[in-house]
Amino acid sequence: MSDAAPPDAAIAAPGDESGWQRLHPATLALAVVALGPKSLNALPAVAALGFTGNWIWIVPAIGAFLLISLLAAWFQWLRFRFLVGDDEVVIESGVFARQHRTIPFDRIQDVSIEQGLIARAFGIAKVGFETGAGGKENDAALNAIALDAAQALRTTIRAHRSGEAAAVVAADAPDVAPAPDDRLLFAMAPGRLLTAGLFNFSLAALAVVGAAMQFFDGLLPFDFNIFNPVDWIDIAEDQGLDQWLLAHRWIAGIGAALSLLLIGFVSGIATMFFANWGFRLTREPRALRRTRGLTTRTDVALPVKRVQAAILVTGWFRRRFGWHELRLQSLASDGEKERDHQVVPFGKLAEIDPVLGEIAIARPGAEAAWQHSHRIVALGGLIGAVGASAGGIVAVSFGQPLGWLGPVAGLLIGAGSLFGARFHRWTDLGEQVAIRRGIWKPKTTLLPHASVQSIDLKSDFILRPLGLATLVFGVPGGSSLASHEIPAIPLGAAHDLRTRILAARARR
Repeated sequence: MSDAAPPDAAIAAPGDESGWQRLHPATLALAVVALGPKSLNALPAVAALGFTGNWIWIVPAIGAFLLISLLAAWFQWLRFRFLVGDDEVVIESGVFARQHRTIPFDRIQDVSIEQGLIARAFGIAKVGFETGAGGKENDAALNAIALDAAQALRTTIRAHRSGEAAAVVAADAPDVAPAPDDRLLFAMAPGRLLTAGLFNFSLAALAVVGAAMQFFDGLLPFDFNIFNPVDWIDIAEDQGLDQWLLAHRWIAGIGAALSLLLIGFVSGIATMFFANWGFRLTREPRALRRTRGLTTRTDVALPVKRVQAAILVTGWFRRRFGWHELRLQSLASDGEKERDHQVVPFGKLAEIDPVLGEIAIARPGAEAAWQHSHRIVALGGLIGAVGASAGGIVAVSFGQPLGWLGPVAGLLIGAGSLFGARFHRWTDLGEQVAIRRGIWKPKTTLLPHASVQSIDLKSDFILRPLGLATLVFGVPGGSSLASHEIPAIPLGAAHDLRTRILAARARR
């Protein structure tokens, strides 16, 4: 693990100079892999050499770029060191400007472990420390240390925060066993992943394949585009099938539909397998820990006390089979891509309820008294419907027969908006508020009163004459699934709900 300390120096005193450690030497191999994306920055210079006729300098220029990049990576590795003390992590970095940073264990909210495909081959991992100070710049990371040492470091910090004695774990020891209090809450076997992939139907791969074929069309050894009907007609003519296809056009239509379905299902299954392979959600003394990933393996902890809200998401079709997704909004981040923690990607409500119980949040029962928002919430969709209809009529007036699609689309948009207004519902459960909305992708937000930091009561020139208002809840952490609000409810009910929530917070 380290060139500056023996392998068993997992914990060292801050004053012990021999306790300083370096990142794993495989960091240099990761730097070589990272040169691929970075080399794009050098393409304009290489292209300029080619356009000016200086071809002889292209190879030396590429060689100089690679050499300088590798030297820079080596100097960064050489000048980066860290030390794990009894109650703190110390990191020193910087080639020219040195930075010395001390992170007490008490300030570390989360220790995440991430392994990419190459890192798994080398047996190393990236360890991230989330301090909760706000912003990524206030967090820290060790980009490449041995996996067993990363697990030992995480165990040490967790034991310290749990008030237990921190045991020294040797770097050459086997994988760290779970703590006695760890309990498995949810897992996804390959069969569940396959089922989830089938429900995760997506045609995004179709756009990717089409764009790639257009982009690399001049580089392919053959001239064929699966999205170009002319190419298929040429193949049919070569095989003498052109007349037969014209006489059986329905077969071509079925073939095209089956191709789209195949691409959609395959892409959905592949996405689910790559993202959630080996998914496990366990309960630790202070957190929920999630591990998942096929090529990139992530290990993230979600402190229970930092959970702000629970969000149940399903689909119009998958809901009929009882499948749901559970996300938790938290002050702790979930990497750089998502602001919500996906703790149950695809499960039944009977599997989700125990997870909600661990964070003291419950789903509304059958006896819950749901209240509806006013139908005025459909106004935005109705305005869009009028615009589509007017645009289509104008097109028809200019002699465009396809303009009739505008009124048809407007009718569908308007009907969908009016029908969707029925699904804006909410209920107050005493200690939390439940908010439901959506037809195609229904979403239920479970918001504890204690998580609400502010409540804005909004009323405009449309809502005010109707005696309505919209409540917007300010919740720390922010959600990627839009803001939490209850639109267009009676003004008196809005005032009462805001008073109850603020009173509950005052009692705490």
